[in-house]
Amino acid sequence: MIRRLLLRSLAFLMLLGIAGAQAETFPTHQVTIIVPFAAGGPSDVLARIVGDHMSRRLGQPFVMENVNGAGGTIGATRAARAAPDGYTLVMGHMGTHAAAVALYPNLAYDPRIDFVPIGLVIETPEVLVTRKDLPPNTFKEFIAYARQNEAKLNMAHSGVGSISYVGGLLLNSAIGIHPTLVPFTGSSQVTNALLAGQVDYFCDPIVAQMSHVRAGGLKGLALAAAQRHPLMPDLPTAAEEGLPQFSASPFYALFAPKGTPAPVVKTLSDALDQALDDETVRKRLADLGATAPEKSRRGPAPMAALVASEIARLTPILQAAAQK
Repeated sequence: MIRRLLLRSLAFLMLLGIAGAQAETFPTHQVTIIVPFAAGGPSDVLARIVGDHMSRRLGQPFVMENVNGAGGTIGATRAARAAPDGYTLVMGHMGTHAAAVALYPNLAYDPRIDFVPIGLVIETPEVLVTRKDLPPNTFKEFIAYARQNEAKLNMAHSGVGSISYVGGLLLNSAIGIHPTLVPFTGSSQVTNALLAGQVDYFCDPIVAQMSHVRAGGLKGLALAAAQRHPLMPDLPTAAEEGLPQFSASPFYALFAPKGTPAPVVKTLSDALDQALDDETVRKRLADLGATAPEKSRRGPAPMAALVASEIARLTPILQAAAQK
């Protein structure tokens, strides 16, 4: 009996030693952040901003791998199936780690089970943008125009389950329309099509569209949030315009595959936390219309709770909207 107890104690101490060694030595080589959309979109830009700082903090390169398709779920699936060693992460968001549960019946992963959160990067409201020559100039005019011209109107999105798809579905459901949906592989491709006048409207995070609205290339008609944005104070919210159901402030966060050792997760989470406190990073985020989350909302536990709450909130709404 004493011998068994001694052996168990020794094994426990060895595990502690291994965990400590992992924390001390990680990372020893390149870390890959899978971005489940094309280069140039919000996920890509944010991954590069925080990845650059984390690379300098941890002394190893952080490289981006853009894996497009199926509203980001192809890239997320690849990350879920990667070795759980901390060397493959994914920049997930509301689409890949919440809405996809409702929109993909055969989803290859469960965001609540198959990932370990590293932490929240930002939350940012979506904005309704249209091509500049679309007749409506206000949100109320858009609602009336959309209801009258539903048959010839089209909405672009970055794939079923993407943030833009979810935001657009919430908008269409609130207005009561079913326009033609035009899929793309990423936000930047949709933006280019909008700028060229090839599609009618798009719902996308303000971080990606603010510069185009300011430059006059696109019309910004409403913010899907309760309050106006400080960098675009003249842009009304959907709630102000009488459509509070159009509410979408997607999260963007880093995740690792389940089974990633706790010391490695802590190393990565601490590095992300330090990145979000860095003045240069915060300025780059602010220039995009984003702000770093408060300390109380950072880290693995708050992010896990946010994923669970967003799945619970979005699933009945999206399932009902998809069935109409």
